[in-house]
Amino acid sequence: MVQKKLMLLGGLRYLLPIIEEAHKLGIYVITADYLPDNIAHKYSDEYCNVSIIDKDAVLKAAQKLGIDGILSHAVDPGVVSAAYVAEKMGLPFQCSYEAACILQDKSRFRQFLRDNGFNCPNAKGYSNVEDALKDVDYFNWPVIVKPVDSAGSKGVTRVDYPKDLPNAIAYALSESHNGHFIIEDFLEKKGFSVGSESFVVDGKLLYNGFYDQYFDKNAVNPYTPSAEVWPSIMEQRYQDEIKSELQRLFTLLGVTTGLFNVECRVCTNGKAYLMEVSPRAGGNRLAEILNYAADVNINEAETRKSVGLSIENMHEPNYKGHFAILVLHSEKEGTFQGVEIESDFKKKHVIEEEIRVSKGGNVGSFTGANAALGTLFLRTENRDEMDSILACINKYVKIILA
Repeated sequence: MVQKKLMLLGGLRYLLPIIEEAHKLGIYVITADYLPDNIAHKYSDEYCNVSIIDKDAVLKAAQKLGIDGILSHAVDPGVVSAAYVAEKMGLPFQCSYEAACILQDKSRFRQFLRDNGFNCPNAKGYSNVEDALKDVDYFNWPVIVKPVDSAGSKGVTRVDYPKDLPNAIAYALSESHNGHFIIEDFLEKKGFSVGSESFVVDGKLLYNGFYDQYFDKNAVNPYTPSAEVWPSIMEQRYQDEIKSELQRLFTLLGVTTGLFNVECRVCTNGKAYLMEVSPRAGGNRLAEILNYAADVNINEAETRKSVGLSIENMHEPNYKGHFAILVLHSEKEGTFQGVEIESDFKKKHVIEEEIRVSKGGNVGSFTGANAALGTLFLRTENRDEMDSILACINKYVKIILA
């Protein structure tokens, strides 16, 4: 039997579990980006030097290498290229190239939601500042300004007054790949912002790992999650509504099989909104912790899907307690010395520790998910215990800077 080849776009730590799952299945792994020193390349079988946002260059490399599957797992910039290559080569992917382009462009996604009767904030996309400044009366202030093509809350600003719009647009454009940005009404949430790692099989939404997002109000970017907690305490009626709307979205887009990262919220107006839906795993190791927290290995399922292997026994997660990802970060710049974790807390609640920065490395403030220093996986018996820990996390976990 000829060994299957899987191309993974990117080289970050998020790919390591997929490389491990692929190797368990006897799959040959090729990692691809333009940064040969990235950590994932040390664990793959082959490295391909190519820009993952250049879809035609990725296609050319994939055809030359004779791949059987492609993923941009938890790597947002490569999703469109992965969908493009999969469609051109007849490989498995969550959706068509056109559907991926809609989902990956915040402006196009908002328009698609609006055209198809989904709850959607008042929103408009732009490619130049002047057009946006002419539309200040179109919006119900405050507004959110963000790039149409970035993830991890990079380039996102809440703007309360029109006079501050130019600076917010400049920041959004500084984090954009394609030079486009979107402005939309700020939706005041009720309870937590919620996300989900959701898995679809043959067009049917079968798995939803809903989690609640926590934010550090002292961070430079207060819209970047500082923790995620499972299972979500969103009211069941809203979870059911979100699942129903996701299924409707996936049917309209002709989705097939694979993993999606979803962000949603219930607002003070009583409506539930789909905020982001991307055909990839979420960052911050979301799919990884679900393998601790619940009874379905979605990383294995996504790996199997990528090369056309069957997926069995996909179902809603049954949780084994209450779990959290704590995103280690600094509120100021400095030189990294280490992370101090209180010993009893570590013994009782920390199930995995991951540090991405070496001692002596430069540390920046928490401007986005890419500024994370690492993660802690936490477990408690109940939600009240988890909430009390997160409310005073600095008592247990300290970032030491010089």
